[in-house]
Amino acid sequence: MTASVEPSMMDPELIADPVGGYNRLREQGPVVRGRAPDGSPLWFVTRQEDVRAVLSDPRFVNSPESVPGVGAENIRDNLLAQIGVPAEYAHFITRTILDSDGVDHQRLRKLVSRAFTVRRINDLRPRVEEITAQLLDGLTDPADLKEQFAYPLPITVICELVGVPEADRPGWKEWGAVLTRMDNPEAVPGAMHAMVAHIRDLIVHRRTEPADDLLTALVHVRDEGDDQLSEDELITMVLTLVFAGHETTAHFIDAGVIALLQNPDQLALLRADPSLWPGAVHELMRWCGPVQVTQIRYVAEDAEIAGHQFTRGEVVQTVLVSANHDPREYTDPERLDVTRRPSGRGEGHVGFGHGLHYCLGAALARQEGEVALRALFERFPDLALAEPELEWEQVPGMRKVARLPVRLGAPMQ
Repeated sequence: MTASVEPSMMDPELIADPVGGYNRLREQGPVVRGRAPDGSPLWFVTRQEDVRAVLSDPRFVNSPESVPGVGAENIRDNLLAQIGVPAEYAHFITRTILDSDGVDHQRLRKLVSRAFTVRRINDLRPRVEEITAQLLDGLTDPADLKEQFAYPLPITVICELVGVPEADRPGWKEWGAVLTRMDNPEAVPGAMHAMVAHIRDLIVHRRTEPADDLLTALVHVRDEGDDQLSEDELITMVLTLVFAGHETTAHFIDAGVIALLQNPDQLALLRADPSLWPGAVHELMRWCGPVQVTQIRYVAEDAEIAGHQFTRGEVVQTVLVSANHDPREYTDPERLDVTRRPSGRGEGHVGFGHGLHYCLGAALARQEGEVALRALFERFPDLALAEPELEWEQVPGMRKVARLPVRLGAPMQ
């Protein structure tokens, strides 16, 4: 990839080395012309100050339908068609709370925000610790931490919160694998059909047998509330919450394990002073957060950011990984430092996004990451990678390891 060629999110260099690749784009300029995964033109916004500016500016919207009079092309619809999602199911993925804007977004966010308050998340901590301990008890040496620990923890937590029965959770793993790998389009229609049918069955069941879970509350809103939640919106909300509530957290736990094993001086600091763990989770999210880019934004009104004039209807991609390694914001940004603290701007990173679409489940993800990583390293003080080279999945915009083989060593008694 050279400066004279428009960079694409599908470039093998950016997929294999997102930190290095996007860092080079950032140093080319704050706004760089590039290509979306479907080949459509867009603008990469690469520096942290400007990423924050775009994500907090209501002129940059998540849905092309929010751009009046232009008929902006829906890039996500194009990408879903490429990976095999049938047109009749696409709206369950592209018409979510993540894609909505303005009043519609506020309405949907209000319906689920009570499940993710700080108090509710704090009340969940004992259960998160219990699930973590059970998973650690079940590990055998050697272990694949992705398969046996990093994935089961968040999928269990979010499914219990939403109301997905334990017997149904393996199906979510299979559907998620089909939809996120992007390399088996023939399997996608069947996965989408099975997933939507499963959620419909859950809704019917909760209508007759309500429980103390989020799905029951959403069904009540759908049937008796004043917020006008449609049946398709209810299905979409469940799908979004379960996927968003476990996929990225699992990859973050994997990344945190790898980062600390490869930076033993930082792990030693955490072992010497466990009070560093909450701040360390933020630093790990900055340094190796799995989400490389945000959802695509569309320019609803002409706007100027970083001296660049954006025109209504254009497409913008904010790059979190380059923003989180921006030397204009961080001293020695390429160094993992678990004692690093923000200089006064909130979390000090944009790993969970920024602005109106800031990650709804950020507090839960931080808690799960802290509990999982601390418990793992305390239980297995001799934990080590079992293979010298790790295999990474070749997916644009997301950094995730294919397997995480480790040697556990003797557990702490």
